[in-house]
Amino acid sequence: MEGMSVTSERLLKLGLPAGSLQRATVDLFEKAGLHVGESKRSYWPTIDDEEIQAVYLRAQEMGRYVGEGVLDAGITGLDWIRESGCDVLEVCELPYSKETSNPTRWVLAVPNESPVTRPEELAGGIVATELVGVTKRYFTEKHIPVRVEFSWGATEVKARLVNAIVELTETGTSLRANNLRVIDTIITSTTRLIANKEAWCDKFKREKIENISILLQAAIAARGKVGLKMNVRRADLDAILRVLPAEKSPTVSGLADSEYVAIEVIVDDRVERALVPALKRAGASGIITYPLNKVIH
Repeated sequence: MEGMSVTSERLLKLGLPAGSLQRATVDLFEKAGLHVGESKRSYWPTIDDEEIQAVYLRAQEMGRYVGEGVLDAGITGLDWIRESGCDVLEVCELPYSKETSNPTRWVLAVPNESPVTRPEELAGGIVATELVGVTKRYFTEKHIPVRVEFSWGATEVKARLVNAIVELTETGTSLRANNLRVIDTIITSTTRLIANKEAWCDKFKREKIENISILLQAAIAARGKVGLKMNVRRADLDAILRVLPAEKSPTVSGLADSEYVAIEVIVDDRVERALVPALKRAGASGIITYPLNKVIH
């Protein structure tokens, strides 16, 4: 692959997804402590780790390049792993996507005015999609004879030229805007870190890939959470613990002033606004909240 250096024992070749996932991936790496810098050759970003060489690739191609050993590891969706049929190791699931942390779905959709309400009613028809292989297997398993055609982008437009489409959706906004109605889900997909099987057997590369996996999962676990610190009189400790979410297990430490303890806990940011005033009323003081980059379980 042009641009890749000669294989080195101390170099991990890593594929990052270009396109819709690119910005979200760069942001996640930043949270994980891995700075991704754009270079003049935009397909070859730099990472502040001299033992990692990165390249941007379309998620659709990632599995093939990792499976064939051109790359040691890469990030792509479960949908494209299944579509390419690549022989790779799925290291971990990374539940993040373009807009949210929710899984994305490839859905079977028809125009609102279509009489079709079930996949079986498409027998003998034409279905357009970019996810051809997975869609063919879906209809084969259901014993529904259809012709599946590859769609060169803007698949929503083709819904009125063929009988149905299979399109990727995260929020459903685009489908609704194009007056399309979902009749079934073909596959639910999340992002995955994948590795070449030979690279996984190499001690250095495996440890490097595992390190990336730990850091990325820790960055995802920290999303939507904040750290909370406070000082509490020992006499008020029970009241404070009753205010904190029951499922949380705070750290309680003694202070130089034996009448006080320090409490530290991680909570969901959506409850912080209500929780802080309640803690103050229960007797907490010196309350500090702070954002989290990583949470390692």
